[in-house]
Amino acid sequence: MKVLPNDIVLRPRFQMELNDTKENVILAFENSRKEPFLITRIDEHIFIKFSVEQQHLWSPQLHLEFENLDDSKCKLYGVFGPNPTLWTFFMFLHFGVATIFIILGIWAYSSASLNRPYGLQLGLMVFMLMLWFVLYAFGRAGRHKGKPQMRELHGFILGILAR
Repeated sequence: MKVLPNDIVLRPRFQMELNDTKENVILAFENSRKEPFLITRIDEHIFIKFSVEQQHLWSPQLHLEFENLDDSKCKLYGVFGPNPTLWTFFMFLHFGVATIFIILGIWAYSSASLNRPYGLQLGLMVFMLMLWFVLYAFGRAGRHKGKPQMRELHGFILGILAR
C-alpha cells in the first residue's frame, strides 16, 4: 500500500491488494467493533466514521470497496472524505457564488454595452471573489482540523488488515 503523505490531500484515495477473499476481509471489518468507530456495511462497501461523541463538523469518514481478483485475493479501494452533508453544502455554496458571479458579469457587460453605470455590478463581483476566498480558507481550516482523525481511521484499518 502506498503510504499517505504528511500533507493529506482533499479526498485522498488508496488501493491495496489483499491475500484473502473479499468475504473474509469484510467479515473482519464487521467483527471489529472498536470505540470510537462506527462501521456500516452495504453489500461490498464498508463505511467507517466516528461516533457522535467524537464527531465534529470536520470529522472525516472512510469508504472502503472490495473487489475479488481471484479465489484467494481481493482488492481494496479506499476514499477518505468529509461528511457527505457538509460536502454537498460546500459544493452548493461554491456553485451559488459562481452562478451569482457569472450573472453579475453578464449584467455588468450589458450595462457597459448600453453606456450605463456598472460600478455596482463590478463591486458585487469583487465581493463574490472575496467570498470565494473565504470559503476556500474555511475549507482548508476544516481539512486541517480533520487530519488527526483521518490518521486514526487509517491506523484503524491497517490494524484490522494486519490480523
